[in-house]
Amino acid sequence: MKTYTATGVPLWEAKNLIRHTPPESVPITFRLSSIGARFGAQLLDLTFTYGGVFLLIILVAWAGIFSWNGLITFYALITFFMRVPYYILSEMVWNGRTLGKRILGIRVISLDGRRLTPHQITARNLMKEVEVFLPMGTLMGGAGLGWVLGLILAAWMLATVLVPVFNRKKQRLGDMVAGTIVVDNPKPQLLPDLSVQAAAMGYEFRTEHLAIYGRYELQMLESILRAPPKTPEARKHVSEVAQTIRRRIGYDEKLPEHREWDFLMEFYRQQREFLESRNLFGDTREDKFHTAKGPDKRR
Repeated sequence: MKTYTATGVPLWEAKNLIRHTPPESVPITFRLSSIGARFGAQLLDLTFTYGGVFLLIILVAWAGIFSWNGLITFYALITFFMRVPYYILSEMVWNGRTLGKRILGIRVISLDGRRLTPHQITARNLMKEVEVFLPMGTLMGGAGLGWVLGLILAAWMLATVLVPVFNRKKQRLGDMVAGTIVVDNPKPQLLPDLSVQAAAMGYEFRTEHLAIYGRYELQMLESILRAPPKTPEARKHVSEVAQTIRRRIGYDEKLPEHREWDFLMEFYRQQREFLESRNLFGDTREDKFHTAKGPDKRR
């Protein structure tokens, strides 16, 4: 017999969901990535990085630049200096995604719902070296370690691998230090009917206003606008969302009292048209963390 939560979600599925409330005050629910997806992404990333390392080693060995011992030292150095920048730079450029994560549809996000910072990305990936790669390299290259130290390193690696398995948020040690989690990459679909309902209400948004948010935030706004607020609490929430969006996009005009709903409806309509027009030219903006190009680049 299946057990459901109060919102109708199966209990087993609810355990994999986590809710964030970003500065825009719109709660967003993410699905935690499975251990299998994360392991698969890691294997792909290792294939890409070590594939490049082995090609470089073959070229260097063929050129006869180093002796055998020098080649081993060069391998250890180039492995570290290719692997670490690969993870850090790719997650910075692609907002929490490496090539492996992009292929398997998962990404790293900040636990507090805000944008990932370079500090968080650097911390979680340097911790990965401490968790796995340095102990593994020591075990593989240290024939004279002794069985006690070898056993300690093996136990450490096993413990770090098991941490996400028994962790509620499936965080490894690096995620705990950096304050991050790994989630399935959302693929929002814009619904066609809501924008038709919004008539022009006198609000004009410039390109710099509409270039802030992406498709995912638009979907979250749509979930709020599906039904007008009927309670004081709901009206207060709508007002808070409107004021937050107004400040975030730099909309200077103050909103008339009790016109927040109209503001959000018109913003939704114009934002949707803007995103669809950009999509026609190949600029697909999935969320507010997109990297804008050309005249729409955020300051």
